[in-house]
Amino acid sequence: MNELLQPGHIVQSSSGKPCRVVKFLGSGGQGEVHMVEWAGGNYALKWYYEQCATAEQRAGLESLITEGPPDKRFLWPLDLVESKNISGFGYVMGLRGLEYKSLYDLVAGRAQPSFTALVTAGLELTSAFRSLHTRGLCYRDISFGNAFFNPLTGAVLVCDNDNVTTNRASKGGVLGTPDFMAPEVVRMEASPSNRTDLFSLAVLLFYMLHIGHPLIGRKILSIRCWDGSAREMLFGKQPVFIFDPNDHSNEAVGEDVDPTGEAGGNALIYWKIYPQFLRDTFTRAFTNGIHDPENGRVTELEWLGSLSSLRDSIFKCACGAENFYQHNGRVPPSPEMPDDCWSCGKALRPPFRLRIDKEMIMLNAGAPLYPHHTGDGGDYDFSAPVAAVVQNPKNPAAWGLKNLGATKWVAILPGGRAADANPGQSVPLANGVRISFGKADGEILY
Repeated sequence: MNELLQPGHIVQSSSGKPCRVVKFLGSGGQGEVHMVEWAGGNYALKWYYEQCATAEQRAGLESLITEGPPDKRFLWPLDLVESKNISGFGYVMGLRGLEYKSLYDLVAGRAQPSFTALVTAGLELTSAFRSLHTRGLCYRDISFGNAFFNPLTGAVLVCDNDNVTTNRASKGGVLGTPDFMAPEVVRMEASPSNRTDLFSLAVLLFYMLHIGHPLIGRKILSIRCWDGSAREMLFGKQPVFIFDPNDHSNEAVGEDVDPTGEAGGNALIYWKIYPQFLRDTFTRAFTNGIHDPENGRVTELEWLGSLSSLRDSIFKCACGAENFYQHNGRVPPSPEMPDDCWSCGKALRPPFRLRIDKEMIMLNAGAPLYPHHTGDGGDYDFSAPVAAVVQNPKNPAAWGLKNLGATKWVAILPGGRAADANPGQSVPLANGVRISFGKADGEILY
């Protein structure tokens, strides 16, 4: 393929800083991407094909550059770039590190993160899109191709932000990726908006956690040609959740019915592993969320709550497999033992755990608590933990919950003795210990 730009080419950015092409990285439907040297560092440059380098696209980019990124997880347009000798124009953005993998790698099995890293990636993506939406912007094309994650940490980056528009803009940008578009967009009854972004986000989260599409179940077995008409039927005209409790016409089926696994086989396996509260959230997203686009969709804040609780419920079996504490469907959650390990089938022995109101938090080694856990904020800010599970440096067999915040805790220890835990001090992990964090009270269970 003949690239529009060659290594060594110098193109000029609007800020006046020269931009030198280093190497070709790849191409897509709108243009090609190169690594460049700009402003004293390495960046990525997207250069549009001539037919895509429209005045409308340029105006949109100028607006986004002026607006600035919602947060650091977006590889946002930083500066316009053009050349007198090459048709079209482009823009400079941050360069994705090699540690970040495509979500395609996840689905294809080329990236195999832990459940902790995977749920963290879901939290990061949800938080990122929430920051975008609170600015009155619409991403329009939430899908596999536009998000990358670090399989070790769950950190994420969102790319292709040049299609971002104001909410409900009827012109500019793209409609989306067919498999992720909201049903009303597939039917051409609505333009992309924050509400359609919410549906696309739910599809992406389901796909990440279940390695399958929420609307591809039994119905696909009767489809002979997987073309645009088939997608319009499954995703637009007759969308049915594969775990819809009231409509089994598109239910997920196992390998005994579909050996290929395309009809929800993977999702069927994972669905049974996750706690009921997460299954309930997905069910609402793809039942009420399909039939009532304006009011029935799960919001970003609700996803943050469900995914935070999901990460809090993770603990390891003796075989090394991560499991999810099931909460036994009770409110407040019961301290009873959950089921056997999904991987080895042996009885599980959860670690110490902390019950705060309706939440149960597994106190794994190093596990953090955040402000929303202790009643100091409902915004799910994970930037600064207020507590963490630590090992006693003088007695490695003893563990405690260390106060990393700025206010004093009061603990009731075994035997009824009260003890203060000032910032920097720890409360021992022992069954029945109660802690007043100030705005919330918790009890340690074992």
